[in-house]
Amino acid sequence: MKQKITLKQIAKELDVSISTVSKALKDSEEISIDTREKIKAFAKFYNYKPNNIALSLKNKKTKTIGVIIPEIVHHFFTTVIGGVEKIANEKGYNVIICSSNNSFDKEVINMEMLASGSADGFILSVAKETQLKKDYHHIQETINQGMPVVLFDRVIDELVCDKVIIDDAKGAQTATNHLLSLGCKNIAILTTVDYISVGKLRTRGYFRALRGFDIEEKEELVLKIEDIDNCESEIDEFLKNKNVDGIFAVNELFAVTAAKILNKQNKKVPQDVAVVAFTDGILSKHFIPSLTTISQHGENMGERAAMLLIDKLEDDETVAEEYRTVIIDTSLVERQSTKKAD
Repeated sequence: MKQKITLKQIAKELDVSISTVSKALKDSEEISIDTREKIKAFAKFYNYKPNNIALSLKNKKTKTIGVIIPEIVHHFFTTVIGGVEKIANEKGYNVIICSSNNSFDKEVINMEMLASGSADGFILSVAKETQLKKDYHHIQETINQGMPVVLFDRVIDELVCDKVIIDDAKGAQTATNHLLSLGCKNIAILTTVDYISVGKLRTRGYFRALRGFDIEEKEELVLKIEDIDNCESEIDEFLKNKNVDGIFAVNELFAVTAAKILNKQNKKVPQDVAVVAFTDGILSKHFIPSLTTISQHGENMGERAAMLLIDKLEDDETVAEEYRTVIIDTSLVERQSTKKAD
């Protein structure tokens, strides 16, 4: 049984563009008879079956961008959406927003729904469950058929497409360095399980900072949380009887929860324990004490993702084989949770 072949593989094998293959298979007169016959014979031999949904989308412009995010209520993702909409509206595009709720199945359904003719391309941050399963077939098939996809924040290294990210490890190192510069020696990290890419990278940055200050890495100061929405009891148990003087949390929910628990344990922030969080959201700004954070500049991330996608969508004649990874700078926003009284 012959292995399935994609549009992209046919183009590579015959040394022609994907656009040429697509047109030849539709018997376009733009392509010479000899080339058409050669491509059709090759496709038939390998039993090539076109993805009719994707192909119909490629040929029928809707001037609409599909955005799929893991969580609709997360402040960071709302700022990314704001950036996407800003650029899309300037360029005459509409935006459809879907949430996967961190579900693999819902992510697949969302992509299939948008690929039925609702949108021209995708901007996507993959679901937590997708990362756990390591099943990216729905994204890969979309890319194989020439539909542009831009991944942001939670990206998959194995997928060849445009990506917009921050340097999560560098941002975490900056956060931990800030705690170290305040004189903290016993810094705990509240992070996610390793299969969530951003949590893994931020944990790496935390360890890198400790090594830079010649401070011993202690596994007992690392809490990896899987059930993010129900983290309070886990953090409470973790912080009991621990003599920490600093906490780096990979998201603001963990940081706010830790600050509340410290208060319950009669420890003051920042006098007894300084706290830094990732993601400069509403919780960080309005919590008491307000939280020092690493800002991801989500609006800028959304703007760059939209520009990359629209560049691909408006390249009508050829399907570009060059893909970019754009890295957005992070910055430390210092607030009350690390400002110790003189």
